[in-house]
Amino acid sequence: MKLYYKQGACSLSTHIALHESGLAFDIEAVDLVAKKTESGADFLAINPKGYIPALVLDDGTTLTEGVAIALAIAAMAPNKNLAPAASTPQYLKLVEWMIFIATELHKTTGAQFNPAMPDEGKAALKTVLVRRLDYADKAVGNGPFVMGETFTVADGYLFTVFSWLPRIGMDVSAWPNLVAHSARVKARPGVQAALKAEKLI
Repeated sequence: MKLYYKQGACSLSTHIALHESGLAFDIEAVDLVAKKTESGADFLAINPKGYIPALVLDDGTTLTEGVAIALAIAAMAPNKNLAPAASTPQYLKLVEWMIFIATELHKTTGAQFNPAMPDEGKAALKTVLVRRLDYADKAVGNGPFVMGETFTVADGYLFTVFSWLPRIGMDVSAWPNLVAHSARVKARPGVQAALKAEKLI
């Protein structure tokens, strides 16, 4: 498998899931402005949507969209317990978390990096983001992880998005449970491996 990624972007969540899965994979960075991969390939030929992550499976199938890729990785490594068994109530709770992170945290935070977004729009989105983070902080509680005692793909995704907050000028101390969660996730060997591979530590 090969993961196409951008340093520190949402693809970090996928990168973490791959390391946690124990599956064999390669990585290649993408210049999202030029739409070129590190080796000079046309990224639009790999993912016509033009954004990361993209995961090319061993059979040549290309998966896109972080939530779908993360759940696929979990299914490919069932012994790692990165997701509860499909069709169980707990699995549906995991999907609920993944969608919440994707739509309410990821997109709202990511919009802050758009230079075309007016300051008024950014301020309005931050107001919404604070409410969503307040919810997440209470929902995570004392953890240790999103789903309780077991690390899942939702933890890597939440960690990734939460790591962006200082870059948009937000003081994370307002959410102590999320700060503690982030520290626990960051300490994991699989997460450390992903961070090192992307030269983030």
